[in-house]
Amino acid sequence: MLLIVELFVFLLIVLVLFIFYIIFIYNSLVRLKNNITKAWSNIEVLLKQRYDELPKLIDTVKGYTIHEKSVLTDLIKIRSDYKGAKDIHDIAEINDKTDDLIKKSFLVFEKYPDLKADGNFLKLQKRISEIENMISDRREYYNDVVTIYNTRIEQIPYNLIANSLKYKPKDLFVANDSEKKNIRI
Repeated sequence: MLLIVELFVFLLIVLVLFIFYIIFIYNSLVRLKNNITKAWSNIEVLLKQRYDELPKLIDTVKGYTIHEKSVLTDLIKIRSDYKGAKDIHDIAEINDKTDDLIKKSFLVFEKYPDLKADGNFLKLQKRISEIENMISDRREYYNDVVTIYNTRIEQIPYNLIANSLKYKPKDLFVANDSEKKNIRI
């Protein structure tokens, strides 16, 4: 009889430890999922700030760059494209175009000595460069969290709980075509 009681207590302890382990796995997956949401929200805030700066940049350079209408038109189009973006792939594509266009814009604007000396332009150029750096940092953090999450939901025993919760892999936020070729999702 004592042996049966000891066996029962042992099994009860194992069951309790197993339940706590399942809870630990579940909570870590939820934490990762929430970190992805938080990281993406931080990126969206910075992208919105960048696209809010574009009209100021356009207004500042309009008078100087009459001959560079295509650059201004492209800046306006990209801003409206961003507002219509539906998912991370659309946003990543618009982000690539915006990065290229901003670099191109700053090179074009270098042709105009008066513009280079304009205080508003210099402030906007500095602000947009700061935002670009912050986006890059946040994108790196987001991709780190997504990579950890994607790895976990494929590992045993995490995958058992992730599958029962219908957790799916998340896409990385890649910055250019060369990075996209190296990513498997």
